[in-house]
Formats: sequence, C-alpha cells, structure tokens
Amino acid sequence: MTFLLGSGAGFSGDRTDAAIPVVRELIRRGQPAALIFETLGERTLAAAHRALRDDPTAGYEPLLEELLTPVLDDCLQHGIAILGNFGAANPDGACGVVAELAARSERGGARIGRVHGDDIRARLGEVDLERWEAESRELPGEEALISANVYLGAAPLVEALELGAEVVVSGRVADPALFLAPLVHHFGWAWNDWDRLAAGMMAGHLGECGAQVTGGYFADPGCKEVPGLAQVGYPIIEMEEDGSLVVTKPAGTGGTVTERTVKEQLLYEVHDPANYLTPDVVVDLSAVRVEQIGPDRVAVRGIRGKPAPQRLKTTVCYEGGWQGEAEISYAGPNALARAQLAAEVLRERLTFRAPPELRTRLDIVGHASVFDSDAGDLQRSVPAAAGGDYRLRLAAEHAERRWVERATQELLALYCAGPAGGGGVRRQFQRRVCTASYLVQRSDVEAFATLFDTTLFETKMANERRVAHGAR
Repeated sequence: MTFLLGSGAGFSGDRTDAAIPVVRELIRRGQPAALIFETLGERTLAAAHRALRDDPTAGYEPLLEELLTPVLDDCLQHGIAILGNFGAANPDGACGVVAELAARSERGGARIGRVHGDDIRARLGEVDLERWEAESRELPGEEALISANVYLGAAPLVEALELGAEVVVSGRVADPALFLAPLVHHFGWAWNDWDRLAAGMMAGHLGECGAQVTGGYFADPGCKEVPGLAQVGYPIIEMEEDGSLVVTKPAGTGGTVTERTVKEQLLYEVHDPANYLTPDVVVDLSAVRVEQIGPDRVAVRGIRGKPAPQRLKTTVCYEGGWQGEAEISYAGPNALARAQLAAEVLRERLTFRAPPELRTRLDIVGHASVFDSDAGDLQRSVPAAAGGDYRLRLAAEHAERRWVERATQELLALYCAGPAGGGGVRRQFQRRVCTASYLVQRSDVEAFATLFDTTLFETKMANERRVAHGAR
C-alpha cells in the first residue's frame, strides 16, 4: 500500500499554518502516513545551544507550539505519526512541550519518542575526527566551543517508531532521514537494501525544504510563474514499497508541482549527483528520470543506492566574536551620489577610528550589494541612475563588542555629519557563530531512542482538571 509523507515545515521560521491542509489531505486519503517537521539548520542549532546556555528551559524550536497546535490532535486521532528535529539542542524540553500539548488535546496524551546520540560536544576530544575535504578551519579551543552535533541517520528514528512513538523528537539528524524512517518502519526495508533506501532518502530530500518543491523559492515572474503563492501547498510524497515515488501537494492549495520544480529540488545541495552522501546510503542520481504524470503530480524513478559511508558529518559551532549592522536610507534626486559619498565618508572614518582587526563591508542596497566585493568595487563602477531609493548598509565584526558598536555609531552620525537627506537609521549587534565541518567514525556514535516519560504532564493536567471541576 502507498505510504504518504507530508511536509509540515522546511526550516525554523517557516509558516505555522502550512501543515493544516497537508494533514487534511492525509486524512482524506486514509492511507498510512507521517507528517514531517524539518526545522533545523547548522546556525539554528548553534543558536539553540546558546539559548540553552542562557535558559535551561530553552534550546528547542521556538515555534514548536505554534507548529503543532493546529494539527497534533488530528494526527493522533488518525494514526499519522509526527517526526521532527525540533528538539534542536534540548530534545527533552521539546518532548515536554509536546507532552503538554497532547495532554490538553481531545486525545488526552501521546506516546513520545526521544532520539539520543547526536550531541558529542563532551566527547569531542575522544572521537576520531577527520576534517571534511572542503574545510580549512581548525577546531576551536574549548573556551570558544558552542556545540558539536553528528548528522544521525534514520535508525534511531525507526527505533522510536518501533517503541510505539506517535511523535518522534530529535536533535540533529540528516534532514531526509526524518522521511526515510517511517518508510523503513512501514515497509520493513533492510538496512542494506540500497536502492530502496536511496529512493526513501530522496523522497526526504524532495520534501525536506517544504514549499521549495511546490513553487516556493522557484517562482520568478515572467520566467517561472507560480499561482497562489500566498497559499502555497506544502509537498506530499507518495511512496511505494518498490521505491517508486510521486511528488504532489494538497488539493485546492496554491503553488505548482512540475518537472522543473522537482528537478531544482532534486539537485539542491548535491555536489556529486552520482555520489550524494547521506548517513544511511550513498545516492546515485545519474540515471534518474523525472516525469509529469498529471496536474501537480511528478513521478521520480531510477534512483539507485550504494553502501553507506563509514564516517558521518559533524558540525562544530563556536564563538566568533561580535557582528553588527547599521543602515541609512537616501532617496530622491541625486540619491545614489549621496549614498556613495556617505560610504566614502564611513570608509575614511573607519580607517583611523577603528583597530585594523575590525572587518567591515559597505553595501548600497538597490545599486550594488549582493554581487559586490567587500571593498565596494562594483559600487564605484556601476553608472548612477537619475534618482532612486537606496539603503547604505554597514556590516562589521570584531572579537570585542565595543568596536562593533563604535563602527555602527559612525553610520548613525551620518544623520548630521554626512550627506543631505539621510534617514531611517537602524542598528543591531549580536554574537557571531562560526561553523566547521568534520567527519566522525560511525562506530564512535551511540544513537538510540527512548520513550519520554509523560507522567509529570499527565499528573499536572489531572490536577488542573480537578481544580477546574472544584471551581464549578
């Protein structure tokens, strides 16, 4: 029987209502299904670890309650498993939120699986680390280290499902492993059935970024039209036991599923299509076929797999000093010339008002920014327009906050000490997080799953019901 994989989120900060039409469609079809929330990036995880340092009750996905509240009860009532890496740096904290939400639902509770083993920060000096081939940075000292997390595969997620979990909470796992796990659990695929594992992993790869495969990020007016983007439907992947799959979306939603949207997502972050490395299988896309088989229905065939790699990617995050931004706007006649003059004033001021270690960059948004160099070469060479609306942006970084603040204060001073007509200054500062990628031996990683003890939350809810009954 077909197994359905629905995407509820593709990154931290995604739309919190996206899962509603997905779950509605999964229920309507009445087939075995799972709902996946992929909310974790490398810097997202580092920020979560930093939040956990400041507050032991924080460190999980900030929007977790908003993401789950609209769909949790429906999923529990209809047997739709939920899997998410929304545990981030604090899976126990996330399990607590899920337990409390489930206790308040009509169902009155849920079995919650918790994945362990991705956080190896305490063991970083003991494991066999190898620098990733494109990594040039050395490991930081202990004082700068924020986190070290291994990209786990699907096995501990499957273990959680086998324990009877209805909601599975993890920290760092490979994004598509969240999708592969319910397929392995449902179809009983062997861990050396490389072609099926590869197909399941690519089903996850297609669904992991949410609306990217259904028209989001793809849209480009006049070149790649996408209808109804404000109500874009998030993907549903139809998976068969033999590994064949179809990408679609909920009926009545915006967006589009075409060969082009699927091809773009299929190659997303894949540096070698014949050897795409994942924790559970090396995927070979060299013979893949993508075919439109109906409106918003695209079949993907020909995915092949090879044995899994012996090393797993590990992201090490560490403190990188301070960074800050400041912006000011110039508009109207001769606005670009005024913005360029303001940039030159800042460059000159910062040469004698800041230490040489301060790194800066100046962009003129609306003229030359994304494609410019740190030195601003493009700003000086692109012809000026007659008028316009421009935003001068300064970015600065240094080990000490005071120098970043001082640099951005120089932009603030342009209000009265710079060209005419500047306005709308905004400044902000934050700690900078750096990342480095390493590889760890699979044998050094101890990944497993447990069921979360929900007794505390069930007792809390029972007490609240007694209090409410007594008040009546």
